[in-house]
Amino acid sequence: MAELKDLLQSADWKKEKHVPVIEASSKVKKGELISVTVSVGKEIPHPNTTAHHIRWIEVYFQPGSEKFPYEIGRFEFNAHGESTQGADTSTVFTQPQITLAFKTEKSGAILASSLCNIHGLWQSAKDITIE
Repeated sequence: MAELKDLLQSADWKKEKHVPVIEASSKVKKGELISVTVSVGKEIPHPNTTAHHIRWIEVYFQPGSEKFPYEIGRFEFNAHGESTQGADTSTVFTQPQITLAFKTEKSGAILASSLCNIHGLWQSAKDITIE
């Protein structure tokens, strides 16, 4: 039986980008909000069509001294050009990018995962140090 950890991919392909890109400061002062932006397709845009799109991005924080991560947020993208007239006929397309802020008193890692409806689950991580 497959395990979820074996399904998460982290190496991108040449023509499409699927790995969530985490943008956040590497060092943050204790008590300050940590601003985080996560996007898919930052350098090379990911297709955003009815047939091929990013469905969601999840963001977690894993304190370095704890076993389990905390879910910071889950963000769903629901507009991919579909409409009652058919696939890719709408002018509304969601961009797979989110911005959030959170606080912590412990150093650790921001973890992000995303789901492409065609190419599956993708992941990335970024370490942060609390000073």
